[in-house]
Amino acid sequence: MSVEIRMLVWSVILGLVQILAAAAAGMGQRGSAWAASSRDEPPPALTGVAGRLDRARANFLETFAFFAALVLALVAAARQDATSALGAQLYFWGRLVYVPIYAAGIPYLRTLVWAVSIAGLVLLLVALF
Repeated sequence: MSVEIRMLVWSVILGLVQILAAAAAGMGQRGSAWAASSRDEPPPALTGVAGRLDRARANFLETFAFFAALVLALVAAARQDATSALGAQLYFWGRLVYVPIYAAGIPYLRTLVWAVSIAGLVLLLVALF
């Protein structure tokens, strides 16, 4: 299995963990009755760590489709190389480190780590051309 595909699989696992963590934290604030409800009304805003975990999850989902598409395109085109391997690793490790930094509320470091994951996406794109 290529580095790019391994990073894709680990990113899926990371995404699932983020969904579960955000859901658990949200349920902790909103309660199990809200979680089991039909949710016809807008939910109360999440605050603190629960809010940050939910926003980190949303941010992951904003970038994951690009990552998956690029990795699959690279594999389909047989264009994997050192650049694409580095790009996939930067994306995954950047996203992994992003979660606890965002949850802890560390402002500028969070943005820097996010930029690392975006640089990984750019390297994957470069490897396609």
